[in-house]
Amino acid sequence: MPRLIIEGGHPLRGETEALGAKNAVLPIMAAAILCSGDVLLERVPDISDVRVMAGILTELGVEVEFLGGGRLRLNADRLANTRAPYELVRRMNASFDVAGPLLARFGECEVALPGGCNLGQRRVNLHLDAFRALGAEVHREHGMVKAQATRLRGTSIYFPKVSVGATKNATMAASLAEGETVLENAACEPEIVDLARFLQACGARVEGAGTPRIRVEGVRELRGASHAVTSDRIVTGTILCMTALSGGEVTVRNSPPEHLEAVLGELRKAGQEVRVQGNDVTLSARRPVRSLEVTTAPFPGFPTDLHPPLVALLVLGDGVSMLHETIFDGRFMYVGELVRLGANIRVSDHTAVINGVRFLAGAPVEASDIRAGGALIAAALAAEGETSIGGLEFIDRGYENVHTRLASLGARIRRVE
Repeated sequence: MPRLIIEGGHPLRGETEALGAKNAVLPIMAAAILCSGDVLLERVPDISDVRVMAGILTELGVEVEFLGGGRLRLNADRLANTRAPYELVRRMNASFDVAGPLLARFGECEVALPGGCNLGQRRVNLHLDAFRALGAEVHREHGMVKAQATRLRGTSIYFPKVSVGATKNATMAASLAEGETVLENAACEPEIVDLARFLQACGARVEGAGTPRIRVEGVRELRGASHAVTSDRIVTGTILCMTALSGGEVTVRNSPPEHLEAVLGELRKAGQEVRVQGNDVTLSARRPVRSLEVTTAPFPGFPTDLHPPLVALLVLGDGVSMLHETIFDGRFMYVGELVRLGANIRVSDHTAVINGVRFLAGAPVEASDIRAGGALIAAALAAEGETSIGGLEFIDRGYENVHTRLASLGARIRRVE
């Protein structure tokens, strides 16, 4: 299996461009099902999750063409299959995003329950409740979700718990429903806003995205449009943590700081120098790393996907730090691998207690999910000696050519097949 080999002790320095967001492009690709004519996307990251979504759409009958340079063309005019296969859907949670668009445009869908990183249970009940509220008949059997509706009808939907996935699926489904749909307690993430911007470009009437109340006035049809995907705030935040751990200075260009306010605030509290100029964010590493107490939360709170890289940074803190995880109960699987590098971390219930250490030492480690991979790379950049990281099938899902990108910033890193 391929591995990353990292020689620690070499600070990251220079500039890098923010990439398109994985968590935005995947639902936008699914939303192309709603449209007649070509959808042209720009700033599409070259990651395996995009390839998996492309495979699902191709299986459904969507034309998918990678044009190079981060550009992608999609056309659903000849879609003839409303059954998303288990073999592909099981590979990532975002694959369930196709359910709402299929149901809205074609009146039916059959989608396997989603898979992806092992971060705990990923319930789809809120998705299904939203479909039922819109007038669909929904059944679960043999690991599949089946839904049917002659035409969806607008309604009021209250989410008892903030859910990014359910907000996406309900917004997409409501865009072709008859009448007005109001989503209450909706997720506010920037990726939800980007999905709404794409839908608006295609002719949808969506208001309030980015707030807990989203209004969708259904239309008869949507047309294809061009759209540039928003920047990946999770990758940017991970690079900033990597920079802090390595002791360097890096500027990430074209990464809106308003998407990162909670992250930049915690990095400043940790003693790091953070400067913002327009949409460019610069971090200059400082020592000591100050200890923190952080709780993950839906946007605009501290994102769960940046929990592991932040813990990696706090491993070198000057005292005791605490990280409370409120989103995924299985998020801490990476902790044992940081301990192999010399970290002193204890996990109790949903909290990691991090006692700062003076140094880390290279060792063989394995990534257990996408963001765990980011955390292990960050720690390896600070570790003495050589670290070998496996589990690249997870890392490749969320980070485009991470080894070449970090090498361009001065890291001693190579990929061994």
